[in-house]
Amino acid sequence: MASNSSLDKRATTWGLIAVAVVVALTFFGSGQLVWFDAALIGYLFGVVFAVFGVVYRYAVWLRRPPTAMLNKRGWDAFRAKRVRNAAALPALVGTQLLAQGFIYKRSKARWFAHQLVFWGCILAALITFPLTLGLLHFQSVGQQADRYQIYMSNIGTMHFDAGSIIGWTIFHGLDISAVLVLGGVFIFLRRRLNDPGALAVERGGDFLVLAGLFAVSVTGLFLTVSSMWLDGQFYAALNTLHALTVILGLMYLPFGKLFHIFQRPGNLGVAYYKAANAEGEKATCRRCGEGFASAQQIADLQAVLPQVGFDYSAADGGSYQDTCPRCRRSGVTLAQAARVGGFG
Repeated sequence: MASNSSLDKRATTWGLIAVAVVVALTFFGSGQLVWFDAALIGYLFGVVFAVFGVVYRYAVWLRRPPTAMLNKRGWDAFRAKRVRNAAALPALVGTQLLAQGFIYKRSKARWFAHQLVFWGCILAALITFPLTLGLLHFQSVGQQADRYQIYMSNIGTMHFDAGSIIGWTIFHGLDISAVLVLGGVFIFLRRRLNDPGALAVERGGDFLVLAGLFAVSVTGLFLTVSSMWLDGQFYAALNTLHALTVILGLMYLPFGKLFHIFQRPGNLGVAYYKAANAEGEKATCRRCGEGFASAQQIADLQAVLPQVGFDYSAADGGSYQDTCPRCRRSGVTLAQAARVGGFG
């Protein structure tokens, strides 16, 4: 594990490997920089920094005792029934990662806001990252100034007219993503300013994320406003401001709340782990003798808790974790009664 005074060597190595892959992908994918737009060099710096930071933090996070245990058990559960679990994977990806049904169960408004921000960011990433790395560019077709062809690296794909619905959608893809993100940001902001429960657990980083998403989206839309309706006035200043917000956002990505984007796929392993536990042997409560949870889960919990500084050993040599929730509540009640000399 990483100490407080130095970088984790293994995580640093993985981070540098990821950066090398991005640089190589940029160099070769852009035809040895033939299609790389030098005006996007600042964005490339932000991408490289974000890639290193995300990979570094993920590598460290993955070796924390609780995460390492869940990761191991998730893969064990998947390999135990490969065919069935592989067949279930698309449905899990759809419900856990794309549709985010677990949020819908909590609040429809929160789910809708998450969906707006999620798909807005996905759309923006699918456009921005290939453009920044030189993997995506457009070329005019023949002498037709309003007809273009999309190139992925050096591979030509579809043709389209700039004035068509398809052309408008392609050239305004980032504007569409900005509108989606802003819709989600306003819903989140309204909730955080009015919901007592949200206010009770509010943290400064929550508003910082919303402010960052708002700044990136609004400054991006300002570029379109300048080019379409203001004859390019203030475009240079707005472009610099937008680039600054995007680069700072990319640099903040590994350290802020949005890092959970990269942690979320781990929920697939947790789903396999839960399914395996549901089919496995039950743990028996040492007080009432009834089954209450998966024996594997309780054993894993007892192995991990001492590693993170918690000791739930009982006076008789057993573990408090071997007690079912109902008996734990009873035990707390009895301890409180003994403390105050009984109730009534």
